[in-house]
Order: sequence, then C-alpha cells, then structure tokens
Amino acid sequence: MNALLTIALMAVIGAVIGGVTNHLAIKMLFRPHEAKYIGNWRVPFTPGLIPKRRDELATQFGRIVVDYLLTPETFRNKLFTPAMQEKAERVIQGMIEKHLFSEERTIADWLDTAGVRDADLKIEQAVLSLVDTKFNEAKDRLLDGTVGEKLPERWLEEAEERLPVIRRYIVVRAMDYVSSAEGKATIRTMIDDFLESKGTFGSMLQSMFGGSDKLVGKVQREGLKFLSAPGTADLLDKLIGGEWEKLKARPMEELAGGFDWDGLLVSVRGYVKRELAAGERLDKTLLDYWPDGAEWIRVNVTPALTAFGFRQAESKMEDALRRLKIDQMVKEQVDSFPVAKLEDLVLGISRREFKMITVLGAVLGGLIGIVQGLLVFLIN
Repeated sequence: MNALLTIALMAVIGAVIGGVTNHLAIKMLFRPHEAKYIGNWRVPFTPGLIPKRRDELATQFGRIVVDYLLTPETFRNKLFTPAMQEKAERVIQGMIEKHLFSEERTIADWLDTAGVRDADLKIEQAVLSLVDTKFNEAKDRLLDGTVGEKLPERWLEEAEERLPVIRRYIVVRAMDYVSSAEGKATIRTMIDDFLESKGTFGSMLQSMFGGSDKLVGKVQREGLKFLSAPGTADLLDKLIGGEWEKLKARPMEELAGGFDWDGLLVSVRGYVKRELAAGERLDKTLLDYWPDGAEWIRVNVTPALTAFGFRQAESKMEDALRRLKIDQMVKEQVDSFPVAKLEDLVLGISRREFKMITVLGAVLGGLIGIVQGLLVFLIN
C-alpha cells in the first residue's frame, strides 16, 4: 500500500513539474516583453526569447520572404502568364474604348482635363503667328535680289527659248494688222491727221501723191516690206533680248515693291482662320474623326502594347524586386510590430498545439515519476 501511494505521489509530482515546466517554457518564448532589472542587474531570461531575438527574427523573416516566398520565379509564374496577358489586354482595350472613344467627351474636354484652357484660341494664335512669320520670310526672300536670281533656271531657259517665237508672233500679228481693213483705216487716219497738221505743205504733198488713198496703199506696202525684211527680225530680236536682259537685272523689290503685301497677308490670315476652324474641330470627339479607331487599336495596338509591357516588366522584375528591398521592408514591419500582438497572433493560431505540449509535458512527467517510484521501490 505504501509503495502504490509513493508511486502515485511521484507520478503526480512529475506530471505537475512536466506540465508547469512546458507551460513556463512556452510563456518564456514571449514573456516578459521587456528586460527586468534589479538595480543595475538584469534578471536572467528577460526579456523572452522572441523579444530578445527580435532583430534576428525579423532579419530571418525577410530572408525567408525574399528567398522562398516572393521570389522572381513566383511572380513570373503568377503574373506573367498567357491568361494574365489576355486579361490585361481586355482591360486595356476596355479602358481605351470607354475613355478615348466615348461619344460624350470631345477633344476640347480632353485638353481641358489635361489643364489646357482655351485650346482653340491658343491653336489659332499659334497658327496665325506661324503664318505671319513664314509670310514675312517668303516676302523677304522674294524681294531680295534680281528677277533673274529669283526665277528658276528652268523658267529662264524656257523663256529665252521662246524669245524668237515671241518675235515671230509680233511680226505676224503686225503684218496681219497692217494688211487688214482696220490697219488700212488706221494708216489713213494717221496720214490725214499728219497732212492736216502741216497746213499748206500738207495740201501740197497730198496733191503730189494723188490723195490719201494712194498714200495709204504705198505706206501699207512699205510697212509690209519693212516687217518682212530680215533686218526687222534681227532688230526685234535685239530689242526683245535687250528688254529681257533688263527685266532679269531689275531688282525684285522694284518690280514687286508696290504690291499690296499687307492686303495679301490679311487675306491669307482670313483664309487660314476659316479653314482652321479650331473651335469647331476641337468640339468633336475622337470617334467623329476616327470611327473605326477602336477596332483598329484592338487589332494593331493593344496586343503589341500589352506584350511589350509584359516583356519590359518581366525583364525589369528582378531589378525592381531588389530595389524594393522586400527583406528590409519585412524586417522593419516585424521590428515595429508589438510583441503582445505577435504573441496573440501566434497563440491564436497555435493555442491548441501549445496546450497539447503542456499536457504532453505533464504526461511525460507523470511517467517519469512512476518510473522513479518503481526504481525507489525496487532499490528499497
């Protein structure tokens, strides 16, 4: 009877010791949260294991996250897949169709959203300013130099080739006119006016040549002989060539200086302003200018844009992860996390397991107590 009581007592004591020891060991993982001091002497085993090794624990957590959890391969397998790319393409295309090709937002609205106020007036002013600048530059270039310097070389060559044609045309037209009834009447009028202006001398001449009609015929025949003579052609060629050379040597400013340039500029500005119609053009949507734009972008732009974005993101991913310094972020978060909250979190997840450890300690302590009791009984 005494042996059984001794064994039972030692089993109870062993169970209590084992259970309390395990329970205390679990508590010492977190408690106390801060170091305890008696004077300047720090009490051993304070703070608890996790608070004491908090910095190392945070560093290890960061390494675990970077090396095993949030690795480039993990992101690559989860994010850069054909399914994700197809989904991103649908999202991008939906946003383009919703915002860019909306029937409600005009181009002016988009510019206003971007912070560009009174875009029509600014565009008009910019275009008119450009017109003024280019007009004055063109005017200065045109008026600077001579006619021969400004006309294209091809034009000059063609004009010089046509000078003989002009001479022949003048001669032919003059001969046609002199031989025509109109020309004859003109010659008669000129002779009569000449003879009348000479008074008696004119009457004498008229009586000598037998009246103005005979004089008209003679003058007409002589005029035709003069026009058909080779020397006349040479004379006209020299006259026309000389005038052409004089024309080429004339300054452009002298030739066109009296032109109403200001009036022309006003007309050009008015034409540009009417054709530009910036206000009316900006008051339309992108859909008005490009009805098939959404479909064209869906076929030609969105797939290429999405694929390019995925390729760039995948190629820059490892560098981006290094720049993010995820391990440092995790360490900082763990360092700033209250120990009490960390304890509640761990115990909330593993409370049942910790209780089983306490019970297991009690069971093992009880078994050890029984074994000790049996050994004591056998020895005695």
